[in-house]
Amino acid sequence: MFVFSGQSGAKITNNLFQFEFKDKTWTRIPTEHLLRGSPPPPQRRYGHTMVAFDRHLYVFGGAADNTLPNELHCYDVDFQTWEVVQPSSDSEVGGAEMPERASSSEDASTLTSEERSSFKKSRDVFGLDFGTTSAKQPVHLASELPSGRLFHAAAVISDAMYIFGGTVDNNIRSGEMYRFQFSCYPKCTLHEDYGRLWEGRQFCDVEFVLGEKEECVQGHVAIVTARSRWLRRKIVQAQEWLAQKLEEDGALAPKEAPGPAVGRARPPLLRVAIREAEARPFEVLMQFLYTDKIKYPRKGHVEDVLLIMDVYKLALSFQLCRLEQLCRQYIEASVDLQNVLVVCESAARLQLGQLKEHCLNFIVKESHFNQVIMMKEFERLSSPLIVEIVRRKQQPPPRTSSDQPVDIGTSLIQDMKAYLEGAGSEFCDITLLLDGHPRPAHKAILAARSSYFEAMFRSFMPEDGQVNISIGEMVPSRQAFESMLRYIYYGEVNMPPEDSLYLFAAPYYYGFYNNRLQAYCKQNLEMNVTVQNVLQILEAADKTQALDMKRHCLHIIVHQFTKVSKLPTLRLLSQQLLLDIIDSLASHISDKQCAELGADI
Repeated sequence: MFVFSGQSGAKITNNLFQFEFKDKTWTRIPTEHLLRGSPPPPQRRYGHTMVAFDRHLYVFGGAADNTLPNELHCYDVDFQTWEVVQPSSDSEVGGAEMPERASSSEDASTLTSEERSSFKKSRDVFGLDFGTTSAKQPVHLASELPSGRLFHAAAVISDAMYIFGGTVDNNIRSGEMYRFQFSCYPKCTLHEDYGRLWEGRQFCDVEFVLGEKEECVQGHVAIVTARSRWLRRKIVQAQEWLAQKLEEDGALAPKEAPGPAVGRARPPLLRVAIREAEARPFEVLMQFLYTDKIKYPRKGHVEDVLLIMDVYKLALSFQLCRLEQLCRQYIEASVDLQNVLVVCESAARLQLGQLKEHCLNFIVKESHFNQVIMMKEFERLSSPLIVEIVRRKQQPPPRTSSDQPVDIGTSLIQDMKAYLEGAGSEFCDITLLLDGHPRPAHKAILAARSSYFEAMFRSFMPEDGQVNISIGEMVPSRQAFESMLRYIYYGEVNMPPEDSLYLFAAPYYYGFYNNRLQAYCKQNLEMNVTVQNVLQILEAADKTQALDMKRHCLHIIVHQFTKVSKLPTLRLLSQQLLLDIIDSLASHISDKQCAELGADI
């Protein structure tokens, strides 16, 4: 059970709590991990509603600091992030007699910024229709959207949220019913897939030797070199050293590449020594590289805070801005009266200036100072640190405000996008053959995202390191194949409608972990067949034996034949497709039109 915000006497917060029925325990879900610059939690409020649908919580309405906001806030239970669901520019809110449009049932509830939702309105019903976006329609005024309210009721029935009543502006009680239709794409599993690769340790090709104890942590060159430039340089140096050593021993000809040998069944692990890192914080860092997040330890426990401080030190050394921010925000939120002296001393020892400043400012607060200096731990502090605390209390430094934007670093999606577009070319270890044309790729990434490739690389990897690409009996076009690689590497689903037809069956054949790609392909085809591209889609539908889409294209061609006949690509169609068009034209001509044609002849 989840409880968000609300009023207790004069106190209003925006905390989110979770109650575990099995253990009968309450837990506050922290928001300290939210990156600066990312959407914050909703404002503190009361009189709102919250419902659950498909691993997401939706908060609507309520009174927030003397306002009645009408944003719909969405909380992802798995990723622990908030987001405001924005209506798209093709919203059809307006006329009271407008019929409500049905939505696709294949869609689910996680969207990128390009896949926002839109409002639909019938006589007195609003439907929130996710995943139907277009930039062609004008943006509607905010006054046309459902107004903010408090003390209303909400319930989820099937795949829709219903809201009834409430108090709106000027203390008017509403009797309206609103319907929010949840229908969008299935959730992107990119982070979970790469996380599963890290947890399973399959197909590892690099071993990091850490610290003075020389503890070993295995990983994947493709993921590590995509996420960290510092570790990328260490891996390249290790490859060059290994190549030179093997060459000197006569085991490798000078002309051979120093990188991983393509086609080798089980190449030895590349060993990379990192003396400045210990195994436990390095594993937390590796988890971040694969998933863009870290598992937060118990808040306030000294050992756990010190662990994240070690991770923070590594993030600074490895120049991982995103991880640096995550760690610092967690530590600052975890500092309390019980651990502040230990954290402060550790920050001073590790030369973590910003954290040390945070601890000093915490200590010298009027409500904290007397309690802190009476603690036994204060007596054991180093003399320089005690002097610094006393001086800070006597003469606090002037407050400075920085208007500089915070660098939140690059995300997993951004890094994998750059990696596919060329940044990872030197680390390719597999060749995909599309109709004889080679396309270098990375085994670990393919195996993480596709059960087809995972089984192949585990059981019957081709000796020459080359894999022929098809979708069943059909070979996709080069453009469609590149669209599929974008989906595999970083979850991109935007593509031309012609590619969608080729890739409609790809999720089944390659064993992707949900039908997000197929759901997008279906909607993309239904929404984007135009006079300009109908012939290309007709050809693709014919090749893939997508009979429904072929009939749909022929229907458009027949009814728009005056325009279609002027397209140069019409003359490039096969004889059989031209005959299909003629047959469709003939079947749609009425008897009266046939008689008129006969009279003209």
